[in-house]
Amino acid sequence: MTTGQSDHTTDADMEWCYDAVHGVSRTFSITIDRLEEPMAKHICLGYLLCRVADTIEDAGHIPPAEQTALLSTYDRLLDPNTAQSLESFMDDIEPWLPGPENRSNDWEVVANTPRVVATFETLDEEPREIMREPVRELVDGMAMFTDRYADEGGLRLQTLDELEEYCWYAAGTVGTLITGLVARGASPDRAAEMRDNARSFALLLQLVNIAKDVETDYHEENNVYLPAEWLAEEDVDVEAVTEAENQSGVTNVVERITGRAETYLDDAQRYLEVVPESHGNRLSAWAIPYLLAVGTMRELRERPEDVVEEGNVKIARAEVYALIQQFEEGISRSRLDELRSKMAEQPLHH
Repeated sequence: MTTGQSDHTTDADMEWCYDAVHGVSRTFSITIDRLEEPMAKHICLGYLLCRVADTIEDAGHIPPAEQTALLSTYDRLLDPNTAQSLESFMDDIEPWLPGPENRSNDWEVVANTPRVVATFETLDEEPREIMREPVRELVDGMAMFTDRYADEGGLRLQTLDELEEYCWYAAGTVGTLITGLVARGASPDRAAEMRDNARSFALLLQLVNIAKDVETDYHEENNVYLPAEWLAEEDVDVEAVTEAENQSGVTNVVERITGRAETYLDDAQRYLEVVPESHGNRLSAWAIPYLLAVGTMRELRERPEDVVEEGNVKIARAEVYALIQQFEEGISRSRLDELRSKMAEQPLHH
């Protein structure tokens, strides 16, 4: 891989990367804020590398064949054994970049891919190589899915198995990246237990996102992640998931997705119970997203129809702040059960 830049990057580059994460992800912003160095830097850069691919895969204005080609070029860019240049990738992406006045935070990250990659390449070899393979697996998986549904113009997942296959590439790979970084120095048994439960942790978070964002996924990304086989059982056409007359059927599918996510709660919690706090890692960085998912599932159970009526389902900012405050005061792993039980029943700030 050639970057076309010097190896020197400044503190300003890393600060830009931190600001970028805060702009594109509310949840990961909380995670980064809870971590200490060097883990904060590693997770920040790994996330942004993944976000470039995710933004391309979600881009409704890019034809699927072009998405696949761009993702394949990006994968070669991340391969240290190829001569793919950043300039070539940026030349390919430039026609699809929204203008600066219309550019979202996500597309601002894509426009600054050279800055993100150059900063990533300054990391020490061990964390850099731990991160590289899972990021490339994510990119390859997204290219596979855009190619698979090229004729449809957007993803139209057919079965639960295919949904979870997609969730693996979109989130499980990120879980592998995180686990590789935080498990360094852990005992073999502890590291093995983390690896065994990392998939559950990632699938839990991704399935909750899919359940709550049906309208956004369809109208902004032209993607339908709800399994077509489940929609068919409700007599809902995949191209009509946001139509008012299909609210009842879509609500039933959202409830099934939420129920599937719940099956991963115990293993995800076990992941948190053994995650080490070393290399700047902190339990709260991962426990807060886990508990926010618990709260979101509560809201999905109580008002799944809002996915169609309101566009998505979110928990109140007051509850987010109340949860963060709990960890500001210091929480032991033994209290995860208590917080999970409370947030499953009612908002934490009530």
